[in-house]
Amino acid sequence: MHLIQVDSVQRWMEDLKLMTDCECMCILQSKPISTEKEEQNELILSSRYSTCDSLQLLLKRAWIISTELTRIAQKLEKSRWQRVHSMTVRVNCHVRSMMNEYNTFSRSSSEEMHQLEKLLVDKCSEFTAFTERCLQTEDEEILKSMKSCVNETLTTVAQYFGQLIELVLTQEAQNLLRQIELSGSLYVTESAVSSLFSLAQEGAHLCRIIAKEGGVVALFKICRQDCFRCLYPQTLRTLASICCVEEGMHQLEKVDGILCLADILTDTSHSEATHAEAAAVIAQITSPHLTFTQHLSSFLENMEEIVTALVKLCQEASSGEVFLLASAALANITFFDTMACEILLQLNAVKILLAACSDKHIVDTPYSRDQVVTILANMSVLDQCASEIIQGNGVQLLMEMLFEKSSSGNPAEVAACERVQQKSAVTLARLSRDPEVAEAAVKLSCIPRLIKLCRSPTERNNSDSVLVACLAALRRLAAMSPDGLGDSDFQQLVKPRLVDSFLLCTNMEESFV
Repeated sequence: MHLIQVDSVQRWMEDLKLMTDCECMCILQSKPISTEKEEQNELILSSRYSTCDSLQLLLKRAWIISTELTRIAQKLEKSRWQRVHSMTVRVNCHVRSMMNEYNTFSRSSSEEMHQLEKLLVDKCSEFTAFTERCLQTEDEEILKSMKSCVNETLTTVAQYFGQLIELVLTQEAQNLLRQIELSGSLYVTESAVSSLFSLAQEGAHLCRIIAKEGGVVALFKICRQDCFRCLYPQTLRTLASICCVEEGMHQLEKVDGILCLADILTDTSHSEATHAEAAAVIAQITSPHLTFTQHLSSFLENMEEIVTALVKLCQEASSGEVFLLASAALANITFFDTMACEILLQLNAVKILLAACSDKHIVDTPYSRDQVVTILANMSVLDQCASEIIQGNGVQLLMEMLFEKSSSGNPAEVAACERVQQKSAVTLARLSRDPEVAEAAVKLSCIPRLIKLCRSPTERNNSDSVLVACLAALRRLAAMSPDGLGDSDFQQLVKPRLVDSFLLCTNMEESFV
């Protein structure tokens, strides 16, 4: 869950109220707190809480219980019975509190859920009693024999707890989707889509549940109704989240989702925000990191009009965010099918992308430059691409990208800068088979910069992938212009086998530079 990623002090502050409630519940023997006084009712959810807030509280409680069960297993392994028992009591209280909270805001519970709740509560009580007996026993041999039984009970508690959470989340997804299906109200639909998006942000498992319950089908139904046009951006954003899992992709294919996205992208009456979110869905479903895109047969049928619309979106983007989403979709498509590169050439995409890079308000981050250079790298396999690059002053841009550095030191940004350096070197290496490009690169002093990147680990942030790409580009340029290298550079970086030059550079100290 993303909850784990927040600041530790903030995490503790959020958990504190839940933890103190646990102590209250111990004193009251897990009876629900009276609702008569508001100050005694902070954790009992009233009608003023939205479904989204209630689910967030439920997920936080589930995260605490899951963490506690893991810690119990660790303490049990070390035979720290006092800690095991106190933590077992705490888990028992958290489980009961979670059920009380959920039953307060839940409209209805199934018979299966009631049965699971009873099984879990009974097993938690048994677990607490079991650990209390262990605490009262001093005989090591008896404790050893009881340890396996405690372990088995802990496993059963964790199993019942997992099943209950799965059932709760499934039921909530079903409720939200039922609202979308049955309601013609803009407000109700917007609220349900918003809650669905919040659920999807909790991770791939939640996305699988939503997809299995028909979430993709319901969301595309919204995107096919003009009366919900104002909800398209929010709905498409939710779709992009759900389609990170295979179940979501299969659902998208079944409901002709690609055709719907193509229609939205090519419909000029839609807002830029709608087009941008549609581009985000395209970027998600064509991601080269996914292993389950091969079944998107309908994508090829609509690829030309999708690519055309995305190029237009890049050209007319009013902000860096819109350009990033459109260019990311194009970059992924160039991996998805090589025919896309030929379409991009016909659409003068190189000229449009290079022009965008000169506008610092549009291409304003390493992430955007990463998308542009990815497209150029994939297009550079085509012979016609070289002349387009030269005409648009693209060699100069590639040279500038070799100097890409993170201004914030943020790990994600640093990684993006490494990709920009690597792909610009790859693009130069591919394009330098054309003498005109190689000559332009030499005139712009690309060779000294490539040498610097090879010899100085800090210049490339110690990236091996950048080093390999720079060595390849340097060798290609050296073949076209051998006079641009000194003798030691030639002997160490060009003449040996690539692997030998690589090993030399990776072992090189800063003092050699």
